[in-house]
Amino acid sequence: MIPGTILPQPYGQDHRSQLLKHALNLIQLLLTITADILSGMVQKPPTPYHTSILSGYHWVSELLSGHPDRIRCELGVRKETFIRLVTELRKMGFKDSKFVTLEEQLTIFLYTSVTGLTTRHVGEHFQRSNDTISQYVV
Repeated sequence: MIPGTILPQPYGQDHRSQLLKHALNLIQLLLTITADILSGMVQKPPTPYHTSILSGYHWVSELLSGHPDRIRCELGVRKETFIRLVTELRKMGFKDSKFVTLEEQLTIFLYTSVTGLTTRHVGEHFQRSNDTISQYVV
């Protein structure tokens, strides 16, 4: 050993502080991941998704009582044709479901056919679940 020289230490103070910072960052990351996982396991009260003031039923009523060209534009049929379709469907045994009138069911089908929108978008428009929309489109 040469007098007056200092041997380099394998792990100096700077290296130790960097290791400590990395360890703390890793612990923080693990705690965040654990909190995310646990929060997903906790049952939260459901938040209503369809909250528009204008329901599908009200939109159908508005179409039927509004300008004659509007129903044709939105559903692809004239008002008289729509009413005849509902009458024929009733004669064939179709009826209102517990929550959706036959008029709204037909409107869902025609609106989806005319617009080509996804089930999710039609559901938002009519304020109905994707399952409900699928029942009247397929």
